[in-house]
Amino acid sequence: MTLSPAERYALSRDRRRQPRLAEFASGQRFDLDPFQRAACAALDEDRSVLVAAPTGAGKTVVAEFAVFLAMQEPDAKVFYTTPIKALSNQKYQEFVDTWGADQVGLLTGDTNVNAGGRIVVMTTEVLRNMLYADSPLLDRLAYVVMDEVHYLADRFRGAVWEEVIIHLPESVRLVSLSATVSNAEEFGDWLQAVRGDTDVIVSEARPVPLEQHVLVRGKLVDLFDSSGQAATHRVNPELRRLGDGRSLGVRSQRGRRGSDRGRHPRAGAPGQGRMDRPEAIALLQSQHLLPAIVFVFSRVGCDQAVRQVLRSGIRLTEASEREEIRRVVESRVRVLRDDDLAVLGYWDWLEGLQRGVAAHHAGMLPAFKEVVEELFVRKLVKVVFATETLALGVNMPARSVVLEKLEKFNGEARVPITPGEYTQLTGRAGRRGIDVEGHSVIHWADGLDPEAVAALASRRSYPLNSSFKPTYNMAVNLIDQFGRERTRQILELSFAQFQADRAVVDLARTLRKQEDSMAGFEEAMRCHLGDFAEYSAIRRRIAELEREGAKGNPSHAQRDRLQQEIADRRKAMRAHPCNGCAEREAHARWAERWWRLKRDHDQLASRIRTRTGQVAKRFDRVTDVLAALGYVERDPSGELVSTAAGRILKRIYGERDLLVAECLRRGLWDGLDSAGLAAMAAALVYEPRRDDRGIEFRLPRGPFRAALERTSDAWAVLDDLERDHRLQGSEPPSAVLSQAMHSWARGAHLGKVLEDTELAAGDFVRLAKQVIDLLDQVSIVADAEVGAAARQAIDEVRRGVVIDSVAS
Repeated sequence: MTLSPAERYALSRDRRRQPRLAEFASGQRFDLDPFQRAACAALDEDRSVLVAAPTGAGKTVVAEFAVFLAMQEPDAKVFYTTPIKALSNQKYQEFVDTWGADQVGLLTGDTNVNAGGRIVVMTTEVLRNMLYADSPLLDRLAYVVMDEVHYLADRFRGAVWEEVIIHLPESVRLVSLSATVSNAEEFGDWLQAVRGDTDVIVSEARPVPLEQHVLVRGKLVDLFDSSGQAATHRVNPELRRLGDGRSLGVRSQRGRRGSDRGRHPRAGAPGQGRMDRPEAIALLQSQHLLPAIVFVFSRVGCDQAVRQVLRSGIRLTEASEREEIRRVVESRVRVLRDDDLAVLGYWDWLEGLQRGVAAHHAGMLPAFKEVVEELFVRKLVKVVFATETLALGVNMPARSVVLEKLEKFNGEARVPITPGEYTQLTGRAGRRGIDVEGHSVIHWADGLDPEAVAALASRRSYPLNSSFKPTYNMAVNLIDQFGRERTRQILELSFAQFQADRAVVDLARTLRKQEDSMAGFEEAMRCHLGDFAEYSAIRRRIAELEREGAKGNPSHAQRDRLQQEIADRRKAMRAHPCNGCAEREAHARWAERWWRLKRDHDQLASRIRTRTGQVAKRFDRVTDVLAALGYVERDPSGELVSTAAGRILKRIYGERDLLVAECLRRGLWDGLDSAGLAAMAAALVYEPRRDDRGIEFRLPRGPFRAALERTSDAWAVLDDLERDHRLQGSEPPSAVLSQAMHSWARGAHLGKVLEDTELAAGDFVRLAKQVIDLLDQVSIVADAEVGAAARQAIDEVRRGVVIDSVAS
């Protein structure tokens, strides 16, 4: 790239002004893009930064610069948080390759590697727990990177991101990396309000341009007009001509009812202008559009797609590539037992890999998914059929992305994908430094509306909305640390409250600053002889009474009353110990400032109380439930504090936090052996599917059944109490998979467990890891008997495919 003299001068000036940034930039594979340079410059100038940019744009370069800055200091530390363990593992390995294993740590709840390292990669929940425990690992923390920060919109886990952002020490610089959400500026304003100096850097430019096509009647047709009208995103008129008289216009508003029923061909079906999968892959190969990710939106559909392609005889790899694939696979799965490999369909999976085709979805064994990811990144696997979870997962860029449908099942009905989902999916297309452009390909189907497809491609197309709500665990932790009133103020700093009433966040921040100033004034007016605040209150009351007497024309009785009270107050003032202090008037000046600020503080607090919305109201209801159950109580000074039961609840994280704490407190699981406790944990962490209702399932024999009944009764009591306090309540525990977990803990083979449950291997491993996580919490806070059973249960569950996938 040739720079003009002015650009060369500006670059030289920046290098002199920011030598650390210049040194970092010189070591990058590519020249820094403008948004990367602007974000790094903000960090170099000791400001926090929010970077919102498309998938694959290079946001992580900004995070890497934060690591670089920390490593320039003698002992500064940086935490890199990710939403999922797979991303944590990937970033950990990248940092190890750059900085060395002795400098890098990994904390994912079930993995603890070099926790005292200067660069520690962790899931966001781990950092939240550190903050509540005031962990010594937080010492010397300079930067926190929050990768995929838009996860705070997640209904189940999003609150964790807000908790971390609010509770991090003010000295820590925050690097927030987000997809291109439509309200990035609003989110940045909130960060500015709660974290101080924060630059918002928004980039909508893809480093690799995206060409968008529709696959119709055996050919790839550009979605947009490639003539001079292309810049206006005018839909290509050829799409309508290729319809051969069929309407490609807007679909009937009646959806799947009436005459529209059955008009949408199944994926891969021939006819109606739609190519089957093997033909489509052959076309992509002939157009040099591989490697490709094909999004299918169904686990079963992904597996069926692979089988269909393999039946066609397609082979996308050379002999040398097949040899390398076998070497990688064998090195990664050699720790798995042969009988487990047979259950997992290993040989069919390996055959697909060797021919360059694979599936990728949450039902797969994590170790298998990791192999697919590695082989795809190394360009050994050419086509991956994936569900949309891949778009939010690890770094797997492709030359092209194929969408077989523009609708998916959301658990209740088939719905169109959103513009945000479309942007996220197609963001995988285009590999920087390899491709000149990326390509998205949409399979045409009868009823496709090109105008609607064009609308999906709009920029910054989905908003970031807070999912924050106080939980029982959060409430008891915050009350113990800050007290009830201060906790309410902290909750007023949440993004949820910010969105509900942006002014409250600014007011709450001002309130906190006023409290800090008042604390300083209190220290300055402290008197060694007595309580100077009490003394100054007497002086202020005398002044108020004198002003009252000077106003208007009081009656004789009123004048006598005022004079008597003034005399009484003067007597009390002269008798007060502080009246004889040599520094009395200096203290009084500080006291006057304190009183003036307190007046403003009280007025501001009143304004906040009138504006505070549902976040604080929910907190009050949660607190009332905790008080009713004895998890919090008032101390002699009237402050709300946690009880012994509350201190158990402080260490229990998850959807069932209060139920778990209640069961431990009441001894409802006493007498359970390790396998029974694992089965109980499975009943608490498993989220039932719609088709689970009404099905028959077996329960483990022995004490488990009585313990489950006691647990269900405890849930019913809590549910009634929550609803009495206008809280939503929860679903009852589901023991659908308890027998499977009980059998696994007793040493059953994987094949038997999967056969009994009809679970996919990946689902079982995920359930097992959730069970381990809950058992680990129980082992810390339970009494000796249950704690020992929990520790034994962890050892029994963590075996075979579970231990081989535990870091995934």
